[in-house]
Amino acid sequence: MNILLVEDEPTVADFIRKGLEEQGYVVEVAHDGLSGEKLATGKEYDLAILDVILPGITGVELCRRIRSSRSDLPVLMLTALGTTQDKLLGFDSGVDDYMVKPFHFEELLARIKAVTRRRMQAVPPAQYKVADLEVDSYKKTVTRAGKEIVLTQKEFALLELLITNKNKVLARAYISQAVWGIDFDRGTNVIDVYINYLRSKIDKGHTPTLIHTVIGMGYTLKEV
Repeated sequence: MNILLVEDEPTVADFIRKGLEEQGYVVEVAHDGLSGEKLATGKEYDLAILDVILPGITGVELCRRIRSSRSDLPVLMLTALGTTQDKLLGFDSGVDDYMVKPFHFEELLARIKAVTRRRMQAVPPAQYKVADLEVDSYKKTVTRAGKEIVLTQKEFALLELLITNKNKVLARAYISQAVWGIDFDRGTNVIDVYINYLRSKIDKGHTPTLIHTVIGMGYTLKEV
């Protein structure tokens, strides 16, 4: 597996590179955002690991630029910025997983395997419909009552999970693992925030309401 690591701290970059190479990964390092963009868009990688605070452009902006040209490249953000708002900003930029420094190297390896596995096990291209809500997993489009709805990558992943499990109650822990990866910090309110994002885009101004909270159990998408 070929990995692009964008990290401006030479000591940290060397530590991660050596550890990954010992596991059989091929690692190329960029020490600033613009060099990382040039590599990410000009060469083939199986995964990109990005710091947030980088010279040139931030890891968040770098991820946005990667997503505009390489939507299929898994991106893991590895940074010291760990507030809920930091994570939301990262996920909104299109990252597949978000990991906070300091970290255990074994967890980084597990996150890498989980991110790449989720990409390989992506939901097959299909169309789903509940009431007047339509989701096209191939085209990555969403419409309700014939009107297109623009979602971020994580919003779409969450909606796709809900609609492919329509009428089922999904626990927060299950949603956390399926959309954000293993050992996601359940002490934050990121899942609730994203559910509210979806409700404001999917349900607001429409009847019937489709996204429901089942108190003490989780969330479900169904037509009542």
